[in-house]
Amino acid sequence: MLTDREIISTLEMLENEHLDVRTVTLGINLFDCASHNPDKVKNKIFTRITHLAENLVPVCDRIGEKYGIPVVNKRIAVSPIAIVCAALSSSQMVDIAQTLNTVAEEVNVDFIGGFTALVQKGIARGDRALIEAIPHALTATERVCASVNVASTRAGINIDAVLLMGNTIKQAAKLTAEKDGLACAKLCVFANIPQDTPFMAGAYLGVGEADAVINMGVSGPGVVKKAIDRALEANPDLDLGQISELIKKTAYKVTRVGELIGREVADSLKVPFGVVDLSLAPTPNVGDSVGEIFQSLGLLSIGVPGTTAALALLNDAVKKGGAFASSRVGGLSGAFIPVSEDLNISEAVRKGYIGLDKLEAITSVCSVGLDMVAIPGDTSAETIAAIIADEMAIGVVNNKTTATRLIPVPGKKSGDSAYFGGLLGQSTIIPVNNAQAANRFISHGGSIPAPIQSLTN
Repeated sequence: MLTDREIISTLEMLENEHLDVRTVTLGINLFDCASHNPDKVKNKIFTRITHLAENLVPVCDRIGEKYGIPVVNKRIAVSPIAIVCAALSSSQMVDIAQTLNTVAEEVNVDFIGGFTALVQKGIARGDRALIEAIPHALTATERVCASVNVASTRAGINIDAVLLMGNTIKQAAKLTAEKDGLACAKLCVFANIPQDTPFMAGAYLGVGEADAVINMGVSGPGVVKKAIDRALEANPDLDLGQISELIKKTAYKVTRVGELIGREVADSLKVPFGVVDLSLAPTPNVGDSVGEIFQSLGLLSIGVPGTTAALALLNDAVKKGGAFASSRVGGLSGAFIPVSEDLNISEAVRKGYIGLDKLEAITSVCSVGLDMVAIPGDTSAETIAAIIADEMAIGVVNNKTTATRLIPVPGKKSGDSAYFGGLLGQSTIIPVNNAQAANRFISHGGSIPAPIQSLTN
């Protein structure tokens, strides 16, 4: 039970500290839509999604208004299309993506995820067709998001798939050159992809999930920052253990708000409630930044020495507070570091406080990886693949989720600015060591075997 003071502090979060429900994501199982006939597949997909999601947006708006808690994004995640449409060709996969986009517009959701392939151990026919379709599919649609899982702690790293994704990213950037490679902002490459994350671009509905489920993404970087600021203003001598406890209690309140909304949405739609993803997901708005939390903790900027330790403290406290608040915690649950989507982190890149090497280092303790990182347009496909492989290795060896959203911005070089718009924000382009062009390591292909810690049975 919350005390009167805690209730008042939660109301303050809503009023002044950017607390919101970042996304309500309806997961929809499409496996019964499979067919060799692409027209039948498209009709089944359209019918099934419209039937289940037609009331998603009005229900979220009504419940958000009831509690005074805005639900910023309403989204859909579907079963991996590479499996659902395994019998289809690459061009037919593009048609499926356009159907997904049409139905997303029909039910008025922001994004629809699940244009997904799971290739950590090998690439099947449907997987290859989907990956080949990704550049054209993401160029031809506005609301479709794609993800490819190329590695896992159990399977190791599929370097053949990593190389394929390097070329896929380059092609997607080329096709959307006039928009600074925007298609790449809707494509995540994963190790250990969660089956229940509500956040885009990596959301999809896992193979073991129900016919439909509601997953929640709550967020509150501004809330955490303000809590730290207030506490240190009252007592500048707080040690890091006490600050961690404060963050944990704040995450508890944020999680309870998210679960309240999520369960009511699920009840109204008559589908099961899934998980709450606790991730601190920033926006380009002032006061809604993960990067600012590092300054509140006493660092000049994210990226300076001490950043990795501070992020480890933050991530751990958020997870502990959320786990105490709910038994249904899932997804990624921690702190996102999406460069272009966080005004403070984008500014740190511009000033040179943080670069690609430090971003990679801190992914050892954060929730995702190299997220929304704009790189020079002349970065080779082999170098992109090598960057992905490094990030996958961190996830595989540490048995955690890591991912990349790399955007090689056509025609631009390090120090230039890239503009993606809306929640995707803007960023200074980060320099890349392009020496991989003369390095044959990744070009050997094959796979990097699973680490010894995979042998857990």
